[in-house]
Amino acid sequence: MSKTHFGYRQVDESEKVQRVGEVFKAVAPRYDLMNDLMSAGLHRLWKRFAVDACLLRPGQRVLDVAGGTGDMTRLFSKAVGPTGSVWLTDINGAMLSTGRDRLLDEGLMVPVAQCDAERLPFPDRTFDCVCVAFGLRNMTHKDRALAEFRRVLRPAGRAVVLEFSKVWKPLAPLYDAYSFSVLPAMGNLVAGNPEAYRYLAESIRMHPGQAELETMMRDAGFDDVTHFNLTGGVVAVHRGWAT
Repeated sequence: MSKTHFGYRQVDESEKVQRVGEVFKAVAPRYDLMNDLMSAGLHRLWKRFAVDACLLRPGQRVLDVAGGTGDMTRLFSKAVGPTGSVWLTDINGAMLSTGRDRLLDEGLMVPVAQCDAERLPFPDRTFDCVCVAFGLRNMTHKDRALAEFRRVLRPAGRAVVLEFSKVWKPLAPLYDAYSFSVLPAMGNLVAGNPEAYRYLAESIRMHPGQAELETMMRDAGFDDVTHFNLTGGVVAVHRGWAT
C-alpha cells in the first residue's frame, strides 16, 4: 500500500484518512474556540479576506469544501444572497454536524453533503466558486482534489485556497516555538488533546509553500494563479481561474 505523511510520520494512505478523521472528531466541539485562541482572532480576518478574493456576486453558486463548522459558509451565504446557493461539505461527520447545527441555530439552512474532496459528488461545471479553508493540507492527494475543484467549476469560475503556508524567515524561530510548545499545551488545556495540535504544527510544515501550491494549481488546469500572503506568510490565499 502507498505511503503518505501524517505530520512528520509516514503512514499508509488509508491510515492517514482514519487518523485525520479521529483528530477532527476529537476537536470538533472546541474547534472554533481553539481557532480564536491560537490565532488571537486573526482567523476571522483571514477568512473574510478569502471570501473577498472569491469575487462573488448575488445569485452565484459556491462549494465550501472541508467547511467544517460553517464559518465560511455563513460568509458565502451573505455574499451570494437569497438568490444564490452554498453547499457545505466535509469528509468528517462530526465537524459537518457541528457546522450544520450552528447554521440552523442562526436560521440559515443550506444544503449539506459529507463527501471526499478527492471525489466530489457533483456534476461538471456546477459552481461559480470552490473554496477550501484550512483543509487542503489534510488531504492525501492534493492534486486530485485540485483537479476536482477544476472539474466542477463553470467557465470563469474561481478556486480559492486559504491555508497555512511558509512564514517569513525572520519570524520562523518565534513561530516554531509557538507552534511546537504553546499550541500543544493550549490544545491540552482547552480541547484535552495536545496531539491534535502537535499534528497541526507538523502538517503545516509538510504542506506545499506558496510557489509550490501555485504550480500545483496550474498543473490542475487553473489559469492566472496568484497568491496573497497574510500575517507574514503564516497563511496565504491562493486563487486560480477556470476557463
